[in-house]
Amino acid sequence: MFMKLMEENELSSHLSLFCKQANIACSTNALMEKTIDNTTLPPIAQWNAAKMKYDLPNDAPLSVANQGGLPYFRELMVKEGGFMPIPDLRDPMSYKSFLPRLLALKIPLSLARIEELKKLFGVVDESNMDEYIRYTLEICEKKPIQGEQSTCATSAEVLVDFVVEKLRHHVRIWSTESIEGSYENVTIGSVKLIHGNLSEPPVLCHSQPFPFQVYYCHVLPKVKVYVVDIHARKKVNHAIMACHYDTSTWNPNHLAFKLLGFGPGLIEVCHWINENGVVFTKIVG
Repeated sequence: MFMKLMEENELSSHLSLFCKQANIACSTNALMEKTIDNTTLPPIAQWNAAKMKYDLPNDAPLSVANQGGLPYFRELMVKEGGFMPIPDLRDPMSYKSFLPRLLALKIPLSLARIEELKKLFGVVDESNMDEYIRYTLEICEKKPIQGEQSTCATSAEVLVDFVVEKLRHHVRIWSTESIEGSYENVTIGSVKLIHGNLSEPPVLCHSQPFPFQVYYCHVLPKVKVYVVDIHARKKVNHAIMACHYDTSTWNPNHLAFKLLGFGPGLIEVCHWINENGVVFTKIVG
């Protein structure tokens, strides 16, 4: 039904029903408000977007970047028994689903067609959704840095195809358990290395703010992955930490270097995998 409506440019007349049945976040849908407002935490951190911009200078001021915790840090800073200021782990729009591949392929995922895309989902100019769509399209269209392989997965099928292409069929899936610990100074519990083979990089997939589920998935050289117990006020959160050991091709003005005081290739840089982010590692043997 919805495929036919889209082909006939009539989807907008049934937008409310489409968004509800597909579990996606249109302007007529309350999913985005549910994600952001139903919480005692501050608004979504502005620096969350920096994680995918390895080649672009980040203009977020350090005062903003430090809100709630460190978005980037050194591996040696995460030690059992130590303390750590945890940043915002939330997905700005966590309540949304993938569309089927055939339907997702008909949606214009291009900055050149952003007005058409906004009209399709009933998005108002200069709204939060307008900003999210523009940001995601910029990420999806950016040129990979040297050594990076990437894709924007707009359906579960595309995501699986990319992972199988890079890691083959035998993989393990890892994700941060919850958003507990966000904006807290937590005690670090156990720190367990779950992927340490620098010659077999994992696939990191970051959930993007968009009307339906889109993942920016990429492979970067020399990445280790850890699962870390962070003892938050309410409960222990099992968080996934990725550490990049080859930062030589990152932009010298990257936020990580501004925060940590070093330049490209001189240090490893670690960050948490946010809510709905997924890490795929290859099973050996």
